[in-house]
Amino acid sequence: MMSPGVALLGLLSLIPLVMLIMMSFSRVRLLGGLQLEFVGLDNWIRAFSDVELWKSWVLTIGFFVSTLGVELVLGIAIAVVLNRLTRGRGLLLPLILLPMFVAPSIVGLLGRYMLDPTFGLYANLLQGLGFEQDVLGNPVSAFVAVTLMDVWEWTPLIALITLAGLSGVNPSVLEAASIDGADEWKKFWNIVLPSIKPILLVAILIRSMDAVRYFDIISVTTNGGPADATKIIPVRLYEAAFRFFDLGYAAVIGIMMLALTIMIARLFVGLLSEKETH
Repeated sequence: MMSPGVALLGLLSLIPLVMLIMMSFSRVRLLGGLQLEFVGLDNWIRAFSDVELWKSWVLTIGFFVSTLGVELVLGIAIAVVLNRLTRGRGLLLPLILLPMFVAPSIVGLLGRYMLDPTFGLYANLLQGLGFEQDVLGNPVSAFVAVTLMDVWEWTPLIALITLAGLSGVNPSVLEAASIDGADEWKKFWNIVLPSIKPILLVAILIRSMDAVRYFDIISVTTNGGPADATKIIPVRLYEAAFRFFDLGYAAVIGIMMLALTIMIARLFVGLLSEKETH
């Protein structure tokens, strides 16, 4: 009964993928209709020899690691605090989850206005602390700012998934550990964390897929600047495809992003399978 739907989904996935692969070996012309002129490996050679593209890959990996690391630490901490609350959780939880329901473009607009050097609240606070530069005009602070915007929006998702995992930890095991003299840190590190590891892997997998494709907030706030300090791979792909209309080169970048996404997914699925085996 599912075969018609699966077949339709397969077609919707395979046809764009085949077209993407064909475009990566072609020069795409749009005047007078779509035309593919075969150029062999030219686009691929250009991509692998493009220093600026590799700088964008380094920025992408840095962004990926920093956002995922901060979101994981903060998400676990928030979930542990919420799990210990006996009163007020019903009121506090919706407030904490609110950022993840805001569209990323709106998050970018909020961040841009809050960091505006003329009237931005955060900019005024930073100026009071001695940081006089334009936050989004400085390469280092701009990268930190767009990273923290993503952290603000998606840490609640990690917290929500982790909170669900904490509810499944056996309280009798924690009680036995307390009787044996284990402190809170030892109970968390040796009992709670191993118990919620599969849940955490699922949360990391979900966020990894989004982090690789991160575009909206950067597009609204810095558009890859200043001095390409925030021009991660999705922004570079957008410029190649829709600013310079170099669709063949953009197809190569898209396939590289797809390959990275598949590698990340296989890594976390492998870790999950290993955990289930043990």
